[in-house]
Amino acid sequence: MSELLGLAAAFPLLSIFVLLVVLRTTVVKAMALALAGTLLLAALVWQLPWLQLAAAALDGVLIALSILSIIFGAMLLLFWQQQSGNLSLLVQALQRLSPDPRLQLLWLSWFAVAFLEGISGFGTPAAIIAPILLSLGFAPLAAAALPLIADSSAVSFGAVGTPVLIGISQGAPQLTTAEVQQVYLLASQIDILAAPLLPVMLVFLYCRFFSPVKSVRVFLPVLPLCLVAGLSYSLLAYLTAYWLGPEFPSMLAAAGGFALSYGCSRLSWLQVAPMPQPVCTAGKQPDSGGWPLWRALLPYLLLVLLLLLSRLPQLPFKSWLQQQQISFSQIFGTDISASLAPLYLPGSFFVLTLLLLVPWYPKGLQLLQQSSYLAFGRLKSSVFTLMLAVPLVRIFVLSHNPEADLVSMPAYLANAAAATLGDAWFGLASWLGALGSFVAGSATFSNLMFAQVQLQIAADTGLPAVGLLALQMLGANAGNMICVLNIVAVVSVIQRQGIEAQVMRLTLVPMALYLCWATLLAWWLLG
Repeated sequence: MSELLGLAAAFPLLSIFVLLVVLRTTVVKAMALALAGTLLLAALVWQLPWLQLAAAALDGVLIALSILSIIFGAMLLLFWQQQSGNLSLLVQALQRLSPDPRLQLLWLSWFAVAFLEGISGFGTPAAIIAPILLSLGFAPLAAAALPLIADSSAVSFGAVGTPVLIGISQGAPQLTTAEVQQVYLLASQIDILAAPLLPVMLVFLYCRFFSPVKSVRVFLPVLPLCLVAGLSYSLLAYLTAYWLGPEFPSMLAAAGGFALSYGCSRLSWLQVAPMPQPVCTAGKQPDSGGWPLWRALLPYLLLVLLLLLSRLPQLPFKSWLQQQQISFSQIFGTDISASLAPLYLPGSFFVLTLLLLVPWYPKGLQLLQQSSYLAFGRLKSSVFTLMLAVPLVRIFVLSHNPEADLVSMPAYLANAAAATLGDAWFGLASWLGALGSFVAGSATFSNLMFAQVQLQIAADTGLPAVGLLALQMLGANAGNMICVLNIVAVVSVIQRQGIEAQVMRLTLVPMALYLCWATLLAWWLLG
């Protein structure tokens, strides 16, 4: 019976991996087959009532709507920038900053993604940066996958510290404030040497597979700058976490790290020989009409400001926006409740940003209407995928069955692995965090699901609880690279449906290397 339970619990994960990565089916077909199989196994093996399955699926639909709002908002901003000529002007400015695509990738994917992650998170950073990379001439697969690789380390403190303040604190409510601080400081300390691996890998992948030369030789000259970029971010993130807490490391480390990295790139002994820029595949952009650069940057700056104002807990806006909810309590008589705070969703701030800009543009209302029409047209292809994928995830996560004395499927897998491995669990603790982000689409949800599981394993095995929770945090940030929901979102924004499996295959190896390296560093630090 235990083998059958294990198979049922692992099916949602194995089916997605096999269908997407091994068999290379389309993402819609993979999600449909995985959802159908999961429903049958959850009902027949996990003995879940159909009403509970329906409630979990409805919860998934609401979460899918929130993800769709981010995709729509990012598309709306993209088409606004294209139609107004702003994107053309911005691309020209980035090319003047550095014509070298390796440095453009490093600064946009590593620092800009981290900064946006610190403010908003939840799929927003890659959805904003990928279209800019595409316009700079990067291949669609590179524009989608490389920002996802970068959107990892910063996730530990993303969305103004939400993975710590909500994920760890509420996932393990018995921890004191001092103990939570020990966890995130240890995670940040490990990441001082773990995080620099990420910019190295993303620039290496670009040079090896996407650059005009496609050779490791063009990577070696920029390797020192990659290490400088990684260390400047990770050191500043640790210092910020130590002095200011978990809310601001991603933002401040990204801004300060970029300043340090850019300054170092001007030093003669770190300058690299120029490399030909890729041929632009985004098409000719409309004439910018001579508008200054600040006009092209203004939508992004205003969006960042609005997101920051809405996320800072010291201001009254966050609590008010979160209170404006559409709630579904005890869906279908089950213990599953769901809610949606439409005004707090990142997608709402994309729309608000452009509404505020309309009066300042000639024919601004017409421009917004055209952009909205284009964005809605491109959104259709994402609806089916997310309406299948997210309910699948929520059924997996909300599969606890007290009447049959069964914990949820993720908790069952974790407990079974820990019981089998014993002390060796330390080597897999971070992988549990990655599993949570992969299926739930959020490091915060991963920490909420598994913080208590990690603590229980620590109590059963005698392993250090702070160490396991720190690895949980780092694993949760790494799982963001391969999260199906994030992949679908970024592919949808750049309008290249069909490359989802390729994106996952490209991000899988960097995630695995990062987890192994972080685990070795944790083992070394904890003696």
